[in-house]
Amino acid sequence: MKDDRRPIAVMDSGVGGISVLREMVRLMPQEDFIFFGDSANAPYGTKTTEFVRDLTVEHVNTFLDRGVKAVAIACNTATAAALKDLRKLYPNLPMVGIEPALKPAVEQHPGGRILVMATPMTIREEKFNLLLSRFQEKAIIYPLACPGLMDYVEAGMFDSPKLYKFLEELLWDYRNGEVDAVVLGCTHYPFVKRAISKVLGPEVEIFDGAEGTARELKRRIETAGVARKDVTHVGEVTFENSNPTAKKLALCQKLLELDLDKRA
Repeated sequence: MKDDRRPIAVMDSGVGGISVLREMVRLMPQEDFIFFGDSANAPYGTKTTEFVRDLTVEHVNTFLDRGVKAVAIACNTATAAALKDLRKLYPNLPMVGIEPALKPAVEQHPGGRILVMATPMTIREEKFNLLLSRFQEKAIIYPLACPGLMDYVEAGMFDSPKLYKFLEELLWDYRNGEVDAVVLGCTHYPFVKRAISKVLGPEVEIFDGAEGTARELKRRIETAGVARKDVTHVGEVTFENSNPTAKKLALCQKLLELDLDKRA
């Protein structure tokens, strides 16, 4: 079915993938999106690969039953666990995942010291380690597992004293000019990038993969012939969550509209 009016599904382990959805809405304002956050099972990053893979495949199957035309896995952990298998299952489906934006960070800071903040699962997965091996001779790269950081975003705590205390302890060894750049390897982390910048200092450049993922999705739906042709259509975003409280859904809308460079 080539109906270009069908929506695009975007999924994450919680609300973090809205940082990617924002870029997709900006780049493709005529498209309709369904954003599904699996907050009931969050965090994915501390669970087993098999659990996350099976759960992600289940979510994608549900999207396809609903007739979506493309899928974006806006979660580094789920991408690492399931994207390879999903591409084998659905070779003709326009589908994108996300990975830490290490390439642009190394290109901007050749030979520099680059901190990669990610979930424990992302850092231990083969996909990330293959990415790391491509660039480890071009820069000094420090992978840092950050269990617990996404919980602050899920709770809507972007600028709280508790968050700053957590980050100061987490990033203690990388303060005072110890790194040149930070790669945010979890889609939740852009929502606390202002706090990360305050802890590490404004001279440390911060990278995330949201824009590149949005561009790749646009390219894939255009190649598949399902990009919405009516560019005058004002796209809609529907938020769904496995923990569908009014507070959680309100947080989704807030994150979509939030200015990431200013206080929440």
